[in-house]
Amino acid sequence: MSEARTVAVITGGAGGMGLATAKIMGTNHRLLLSDVSDDRLDAAVAELRAAGVDADATRCDVTDGDSVRALVERARSLGEVVAVVHTAGVSPQMGGPEMMLRINALGTVAVTAAFLAGAAPGFRIVNVASMSAYMSPRAAMPRGTYKYALTDPERFVSKVMRRLRITGEEQRSGFAYAISKNFVVWHAKKMASEFGARGARIVSVSPGSIDTPMGRLEQDHGAGQMLRFAALKRFGRVEEIAEVLAFCASNKAGYLTGTDILCDGGVVAGVRLKDLLSVGR
Repeated sequence: MSEARTVAVITGGAGGMGLATAKIMGTNHRLLLSDVSDDRLDAAVAELRAAGVDADATRCDVTDGDSVRALVERARSLGEVVAVVHTAGVSPQMGGPEMMLRINALGTVAVTAAFLAGAAPGFRIVNVASMSAYMSPRAAMPRGTYKYALTDPERFVSKVMRRLRITGEEQRSGFAYAISKNFVVWHAKKMASEFGARGARIVSVSPGSIDTPMGRLEQDHGAGQMLRFAALKRFGRVEEIAEVLAFCASNKAGYLTGTDILCDGGVVAGVRLKDLLSVGR
C-alpha cells in the first residue's frame, strides 16, 4: 500500500543520519524534520524540497516535555503519522555524562511515549542506539535502574550518575554514552508488548562508526581505533545506515519489533575484552 499521503517524523533530521534517512523516506511520505538548530533545519528542508521531497520542519528539544508534545501536535496536523525515526542524540565529545543520559536515554523515552499515546495500528518507531551498547560487560550496565527512566526520570539520572563513579572522571562521558545507548536497546524490548497491543512496532538500530560529522568527532576517541577489530575495515557510509533505518521504519518490516539491529561492520563480532582495554589506554 502506498504511504505517499502519510507523515514520517525524523528527529535529528538536520544531522547526517537523519537527513540521509529523510532522502529515502521522502519518496513516499510527507516529512517533518526536527532538530535543535533552526539554521540547520532550514538548510535541510531547502535541500529536500529542491529534490522534490515534501518536507517541513520544527525545532524540538527532546529533553523538554512541552517541546516534544508540540512536535507531536505539529506532525499530526500534517496528516496520519505512521513512522518516527528518532536519530536525535549526542556523543561523548559533545557533552558531559548527565547530558548523555538526559538526551540519549530520557529523550528516547519522551519521544516514544508521546507518539505512542496516539499510535494507530501499523505505526512504528525506530530509535537509534549504538554499537557502544554492546561494548561494556553486561554486569557493568546498571540495568536495574533502567525502569526508573519510565516512572521517575530524576531517580534514574541520580542512580546512573552514582554508578559512573566506578570509572575515572575522564572516562565518565564515554561510559554514560554506553549506558544511554544500552538503555535504548533495552527500551525497545521493554516497550514491545505495549506497542503490540496497539498493532504498532518499536525497533532500535545500533550503528557502528559512521562517516557523519558526529562520527568523525569521535574518530580520535575510540571510534577510529575500533575499526581495527571490524570485519569491514572502514567507516560506514551514511547512506548505508540510512537504508537500514528507513527499512525498519517501513511497512515492509511489518513483523520486526522488540529487537535491536546491529549495523557496525562486524566490530562487535570481532572485538574482545582485552581489545577494549587496549583502546581505553
